[in-house]
Amino acid sequence: MIASFLHRSFITPNIRTISRQELASQLDDHLFHLHEAAGETLFPKNAGSYLDDWASDERGWLRKYYPPGQDDPHYDLTSPAELALDWLQGLGQRTFIGTESRLMTVFGLLKQISEGTELSPRVRIAELQKRKADIDAEIARIQQGRLDLMDPTQIRERFLQMAGTARELLADFRALDQNFRTLDRGMRERIATWEGSKGELLHDIFGKRDLIEDSDEGKSFRAFWDLLMSSSRQDELSALLEKVMALEPVRQLEPDNRLRRIHYDWLEAGEVTQRTVARLSEQLRRYLDDQAWLENRRIMQLIRDVEKQALSLRDRNPETGFAKIDALGPGIELPMERLLYNPPFKASILPVAVEESDAPLAADALFEQVYVDQARLESNIRRALQTRSQVSLSVLAAEFPITQGLAELATYLKLATQELDSMIDDERVEQVHWTDAEGRVRQATIPLILFTLKAPPQE
Repeated sequence: MIASFLHRSFITPNIRTISRQELASQLDDHLFHLHEAAGETLFPKNAGSYLDDWASDERGWLRKYYPPGQDDPHYDLTSPAELALDWLQGLGQRTFIGTESRLMTVFGLLKQISEGTELSPRVRIAELQKRKADIDAEIARIQQGRLDLMDPTQIRERFLQMAGTARELLADFRALDQNFRTLDRGMRERIATWEGSKGELLHDIFGKRDLIEDSDEGKSFRAFWDLLMSSSRQDELSALLEKVMALEPVRQLEPDNRLRRIHYDWLEAGEVTQRTVARLSEQLRRYLDDQAWLENRRIMQLIRDVEKQALSLRDRNPETGFAKIDALGPGIELPMERLLYNPPFKASILPVAVEESDAPLAADALFEQVYVDQARLESNIRRALQTRSQVSLSVLAAEFPITQGLAELATYLKLATQELDSMIDDERVEQVHWTDAEGRVRQATIPLILFTLKAPPQE
């Protein structure tokens, strides 16, 4: 009675969840037909009692829960119960056993594995060229009017395999949802009985959640969900289902019309799994909020105790001094004002005798140092600003030629950025020219630099 009712209510119509009122009504009808056929009362309890019994922890055939915003409980078939029903259904004699399509599926999967793990580019290119040659040959045959069509047996065989795989996907969703719900229940139990630190609990919970999401079934579910959420894939799947369901060999099988919208059942089942994952995050957030409230409450209680103690001692001066200050005021040293510690440098002196050497040393480098007179450059700028309000560095170099090369140019840049009033326009450039000691003309491209007069202070 139980197996037949659950199969007819959940498996056959591909329904994930049913309200208690609707499921109890279906069970009343089911029991009525059984009693009428047997001529006696075989099952004396009412439908609600049977549903509560099947959803209890001792049975676990149905999952009873309350959807968000609803007061009426709903029921869903558990994954172990669905596996049991599939096993019972597999004991029956199948009218049609397809072998060719499954063999082709085996070949196709093996090819995908082989091609997806091939590291040699030469082998991959050769396989693609072979596939391209087969496609060109098929196009040529079609252009000549020769079409290779499937016979009715092949069509029915592949359709039945497709329908079975589509139904198995719903069972996979139930199994995945069961794993997440088991994690959710275990997490709630650990939070309710946890006495350690919050960090250890979160580390344990997130570790188990990541273990499920990073498992093979978790990765496969994410890839399946991303593929199913594509609108183009949904439209393509709907068009293929309509086209296949319209074929005469398929109509002879009298398939369930719900197969036309099987991908929408997948979406509904996937959303249930996603909501279970969302409940995990919500439970964690609620736990953190409760912990923060308890900690804040504890802090406020400690502050209140300190205030009460201070008020009780306000009018009672200590009989003996408990603190002494040597100076007129206490010295205050803030921790952040302390300098970073630098270990003192200890020179390592080796007792080695210095030997004199008669080897000649070149001292030219000591006399080739370039010294730029910064005061002279400042005088050039002030002289140029006597007749104008601003002057660019290129005009200044033209009036007072650069004689010490890049060192003198770098000193002008230092004056512009550190010493004198100036404006630097990074969006415009100018060229500065000078002649080096060997008579060659040099040029430097720099941002536009304008030396300006300092504005007088306003009274």
